[in-house]
Amino acid sequence: MLQATDLRKSFGTTAAVAGVTLDVKPGEIVGLLGPNGAGKSTTISMLCGLVRPDAGKVVIAGEAVGEDASSVKRRIGLVPQELSLFEDLPAIDNLELFGALYGVTGPTLRERVAAALELVGLADRAKAKPATFSGGMKRRLNIACALVHDPDVLLFDEPTVGVDPQSRNAIFDNIEALRARGKSIVYTTHYMEEAERLCDRIVIMDHGKVVARGTVDEVTRLAPPPPPRPVRLTASLEDVFLHLTGRQLRD
Repeated sequence: MLQATDLRKSFGTTAAVAGVTLDVKPGEIVGLLGPNGAGKSTTISMLCGLVRPDAGKVVIAGEAVGEDASSVKRRIGLVPQELSLFEDLPAIDNLELFGALYGVTGPTLRERVAAALELVGLADRAKAKPATFSGGMKRRLNIACALVHDPDVLLFDEPTVGVDPQSRNAIFDNIEALRARGKSIVYTTHYMEEAERLCDRIVIMDHGKVVARGTVDEVTRLAPPPPPRPVRLTASLEDVFLHLTGRQLRD
């Protein structure tokens, strides 16, 4: 459903993304992991057509994604890291606005708004304003806004930042339900346990390049052997992540 080939993007003399290739099948979640500055958000921006690659291409179901308002972009839903909501508009009005921007109108719009609110557990707060919502509720409404036009491909850019464990688990349930519906999902996160729970395959980036890819089991085999003491039988995804990207702090 989604294929990105040899994506490259530089800002001045800095290569933010240097040859990233990935693909996502229907009903699959691919985790895009990496430290700060690895190029994840730039990659997401190229996948959805917000940023033009210097080289490479993105194809959705055989159709190339460009910068113009092409029909293929209607098949993409973006859940950005920063909340994209109108705080003083009721939740239902936020969803109707986002749906209308994608050309969804009439009974179809009303049905999709109701379904999106139900999925994220906000049906009973449809007429409340996001300004009155908790952080977790805003995150869930942010997801609903990306769903209302019923996209085939969903891009989640760290959707659980700053939410409590209950809201995180609710978001996980939402994402797993979307996978069960056959959606193709790219999920970026800094939390290794999220990737281990959700992702069918993992792509680890550092300094704009892919440094590892595969299933969680395949990637964890890349960890160095543990020291003899204390005894540890298996490596974790976090062990591999730190082994491949280093332990130094990133700004």
